[in-house]
Amino acid sequence: MNKARLKRPRKRVREFSREEILDTARNLFVQNGYESVTIRKIASEIGCASGTIYLHFADKAEIFESLCTETFHKLTTRLVAIAEDNDDPVECLKRGCRCYIAFALEHPSHYIVTFVTPKSGHQPAILQAGIECFGNLRRMVVRCIDEGYLRLTNVDEVSQVIWTSLHGLVSLQITHSEFPFLEQTRLAERHIDVLVTGIRRT
Repeated sequence: MNKARLKRPRKRVREFSREEILDTARNLFVQNGYESVTIRKIASEIGCASGTIYLHFADKAEIFESLCTETFHKLTTRLVAIAEDNDDPVECLKRGCRCYIAFALEHPSHYIVTFVTPKSGHQPAILQAGIECFGNLRRMVVRCIDEGYLRLTNVDEVSQVIWTSLHGLVSLQITHSEFPFLEQTRLAERHIDVLVTGIRRT
């Protein structure tokens, strides 16, 4: 009587999710810069074959685009709720500034990749997502100007001054953590107070 041959259980192949690939790529971009990272490096860091990455993304540029657009969309979701609030326009603007600062400091790696890492070539999807996100701050400024709260009346000028100022604050805090900054909330509130007071009608 022939004994039934026992089959060895097939080794289960680990699946790698899109999110795991994005998280790994984000960390590598922050640590090494976009140009130094390759698909092979991402795969090696995860512990999979390069072909696994290509099941989810066409190339490194698509990974980068996904990281940036998803970060913009997350920030947009927070800002749009404030932009659509019918509260006092100046208070909404201040809340928008606080929201931007909080988001950046809560997600430093996301912020560095999206707002600090040099972009390789022209990527329309990233630009479009960025403009949509910025549009919420612009809407807050429009309300302040339309209702006579600001002494400056050029919407783009005011909006860009506010954004670049906030960007400077958070990017310095993220990239120069060794500096003896004030406590984060205190520094943010003082920064917003100085910024808004400087453009508000007296």
